[in-house]
Amino acid sequence: MPIPDDVTGEEIDGGVRQELQSLPKGLAEDVSRNLVMVARLIDEDPEGAYAYSRIALRLASRVAAVREAAGFAAYANQKYSEALAEFRAARRMTGNVDLWPVMADCERGLGRPEKALDMAGAAEVHKLDKAGQVEMRLVAAGARRDMGQLDAAIVTLQSPELASNSVQPWTARLRYAYADALLAAGREDEAREWFAKAVESDKDGSTDASDRLAELDGVEFVDALVEDEDEVEVEVETEAEADDEAEDEIETATDAEADTEDDGEDDDEFDVVEADDDDEAPRG
Repeated sequence: MPIPDDVTGEEIDGGVRQELQSLPKGLAEDVSRNLVMVARLIDEDPEGAYAYSRIALRLASRVAAVREAAGFAAYANQKYSEALAEFRAARRMTGNVDLWPVMADCERGLGRPEKALDMAGAAEVHKLDKAGQVEMRLVAAGARRDMGQLDAAIVTLQSPELASNSVQPWTARLRYAYADALLAAGREDEAREWFAKAVESDKDGSTDASDRLAELDGVEFVDALVEDEDEVEVEVETEAEADDEAEDEIETATDAEADTEDDGEDDDEFDVVEADDDDEAPRG
């Protein structure tokens, strides 16, 4: 697949670049450029990111960073079985537990929420940093909801991180998940409160909390583009109607003129006949 000229491969993380040093220089450059494309496209074009990840995987399947990138690209395309296999391979290579929450979420994607809950209670969770532990809590709550255990999902999300006034990278998502679970349980007033808190902490728009809050408040959004298109259609229809009326007036005027001409012709014929009668009368 083509790679833009401005992608040099130097854009990748220093740790990944170090891993690639085990490869021949030319190969390392090719792999790094494909990994850059994976990172660049994974949010906007997950299929494209997946395609580049497969190329990198073919070139350097023994590099943990490549296996991890391939896992995330597969995960973004909901290829959970493939993603889980890549994450497991990367974990075997590094011994790192950072991928534990996303591996558990793959189990959810494969329809195995019980397995995800087992992973949430495993010793590996205690080795995660704070962000990883919060992510694991989110996955566990999702697994509870998969199993129809809404109250348990709500309790799972109740934590010091949720109650804290400090805004961290995970705060908006945690509050959003809590609000969504409350709403699913029919606790609308509480849900509105937590959606509002999620909006306060969501500085980069990582959730649609503001839209959800507006829905609860009964606010309806109108697409300006659609509205403009409707106005254009109305104007076109009005112009068309005006044209039709003008055509009708022209036809009416034309018909009237035609009728007038016909009446004039009939009168002339009548006069001629009368004249003939007068001429013939003396001959009798």
